[in-house]
Amino acid sequence: MATIVSTNPYETEGFYDTAIAAGQHRAIVGGRWEETGRIELGVLQAAGLLPHHHLLDIGAGALRLGCKAVPYLEPGHYWATDAARSILLAGYNAELSDPARLDPVQLIEDADFAFPGIPNTITHAIAFAVFPHLPAPHLRQAFVNLHRFEKLETFLFTVFLAPNAAASKTPFRQPDGVVTHLDRAPYHLLVEDLTALAHAAGWRLSQRADILPRGQILFAARPMR
Repeated sequence: MATIVSTNPYETEGFYDTAIAAGQHRAIVGGRWEETGRIELGVLQAAGLLPHHHLLDIGAGALRLGCKAVPYLEPGHYWATDAARSILLAGYNAELSDPARLDPVQLIEDADFAFPGIPNTITHAIAFAVFPHLPAPHLRQAFVNLHRFEKLETFLFTVFLAPNAAASKTPFRQPDGVVTHLDRAPYHLLVEDLTALAHAAGWRLSQRADILPRGQILFAARPMR
């Protein structure tokens, strides 16, 4: 599958190295570190995640979720991807209370949502605050490639929504003040377009009512098997 070209600022050359060298590995993954990490683990637990399950954290950054999920899950049951492995390793080195519970080989560089090297044991996946930075084809690619995980029960992800077609064509101010766009990051989608995209890729969506930072909307996707 061809690599999707985007204007994602996180793909700017040197972005991660500069931030990590300045000790900003937390800040560049969106801030609200403790609050957001707790929310991520909470929504996973509400979706049925238990310690014996296997979690794939997509776009995991500096392990904002990982530093909470690794102690919760049985050792070896957490896998993480990000466009740059350096940010994953920064989190591994700075944020894990017990690094022995996670083998760093389970931190995988993956800019294309190809999930290389991830085992077929994955039962739950999450992409929190990932797709607002990327055009919709990236989400489609994730949907398509996640189908290979035959044990996957639930894929949680967040997006920004526009309330109607007219609003989607112009910058739209979200409830938490973030201004989103149709054609550049942070992106918004129409719920009907998102539903159609998911269905075409073989997923059934349900919208969650959780109140999330910056007005993001949480969806649970389940494979249509």
